Amino acid sequence: MSEYDSAPPEVDHEEELPEDHPRYTDLLTRHRIEEGVRMGITHLQGMHAEGRGSAFDYLLGEETIPTADEAERVAAATLLLADHPVLSINGNVAALVPGEITELAGVVDADLEVNLFNRTPERIEAIADHLREHGAKDVKGIEADARLPHLDHARAKVDAAGIYEADVVFVPLEDGDRAEALAEMGKTEIVIDLNPLSRSPKVADVPIVDNIVRAVPNMTAHARRLADASEGDLEAIVEGFDPDAALEDAERRIRQGDLGT
Repeated sequence: MSEYDSAPPEVDHEEELPEDHPRYTDLLTRHRIEEGVRMGITHLQGMHAEGRGSAFDYLLGEETIPTADEAERVAAATLLLADHPVLSINGNVAALVPGEITELAGVVDADLEVNLFNRTPERIEAIADHLREHGAKDVKGIEADARLPHLDHARAKVDAAGIYEADVVFVPLEDGDRAEALAEMGKTEIVIDLNPLSRSPKVADVPIVDNIVRAVPNMTAHARRLADASEGDLEAIVEGFDPDAALEDAERRIRQGDLGT
């Protein structure tokens, strides 16, 4: 039995995780979610959601497939074209990619807004503080003074000057009903979801079937490369994207892909 046939012992800091472990990304995300729960950022239900996503990522080979990379490039172009882009942050997003999502916001000039299903003032403040510790200057969603129509739960609460007025909303790890509500409002939606069959990516203009810890840095890299592109070139990138084909490719990979292990 090799030293990596099972998970390594419990670690206190992610730097202790062996980067050459074949399941390193999975170990990293699990550790960050556990830390998020400990810090009051992530709800316990977020651990279940992460486990579900981990299973799909395993079936994808735990890598960014070509159609996901294309979608990430399209997402970057979409954010650069937006008049008022907003990146929506829930507990899992804050735990998994706080610095990465803050960096993306800076590159594409987007607002960050906290939005939670299990919403408490303590969690909102903890997430906002966590984002600020990772470089965020302004975090919306603290008061949430507007509501999305057709939703009864706490995720309907949004910032009037944020998601409510946004033309493009990046909603990673999103609830299906909220994704549908945003679509009904005419928002352009970018969604990250490792399950290509869930409602959120199906209603998205740009569905990204990838692990968020890979997808967000990849989007930022694409945005930097496209920063000097003309509006016409960015529009051509967006218009050439087929979201249904991207979802079909991801589903095919999950159902038929060779895991090689």
